[in-house]
Amino acid sequence: MIVFLTVLATIFIAEMGDKTQLLLVAMAGKYKIPHILTGTWLATVVLNVLAVCVGAALSNYLDMRLIKMIAGLAFFWFAYATLKGEDDEEEEKEMKHNWGPIFAIFGSFFIGELGDKTQLTGITMAATYTDHSIMNAFYVFLGCTMGLILADLIGLIVGVVLKSKMPAGILNIISFFIFAVFGIASIREAMRLICGADSIRAVVGYVAITVIFAAICGITFYRHKTEKIK
Repeated sequence: MIVFLTVLATIFIAEMGDKTQLLLVAMAGKYKIPHILTGTWLATVVLNVLAVCVGAALSNYLDMRLIKMIAGLAFFWFAYATLKGEDDEEEEKEMKHNWGPIFAIFGSFFIGELGDKTQLTGITMAATYTDHSIMNAFYVFLGCTMGLILADLIGLIVGVVLKSKMPAGILNIISFFIFAVFGIASIREAMRLICGADSIRAVVGYVAITVIFAAICGITFYRHKTEKIK
């Protein structure tokens, strides 16, 4: 029980203010609560199984350059989808294919959290407390999972409150900027890993990708406004 409470408290503190907690604020403006809960909780379980079972060896088998790049592009896609909006036909499709949003949320949350400080904290906790004990491993897993869920529920509640108190357009704008900022940050980290931290190519690379993303969003926003006027 001491192991469980220690791990839970550590993970909860590590997750507070983390990007995945803020992403849940953004997701609340785009997706339904059951979809968000299912997708994020599935991702949380898988991530913590990896952290506890694979542990420190996980970093030897994953290329963080690829992970950061995929995460950045995923966040850009969510920002673009939020800006574009959804029409009635798309909402009907979502009702018929409930697993679509769940997989999208799962993928975004999983990639965003993979290799993040919270998962690295979980790996550290596993290395510290497991000690070849199955019960200790279970308590570490349970503590990591509950700590993440409790912290991320706060982000989700904030998103739901904002959704109920603010006009839909305002929350969509907030969601767009949350996704966009984390997308830019992830792309920047990926380019620094690929080209070197102080490389001019890294700066040119992530600026170029950001400009392309901004141009696509600008064109989409203009077309969306034009269609509304018509």
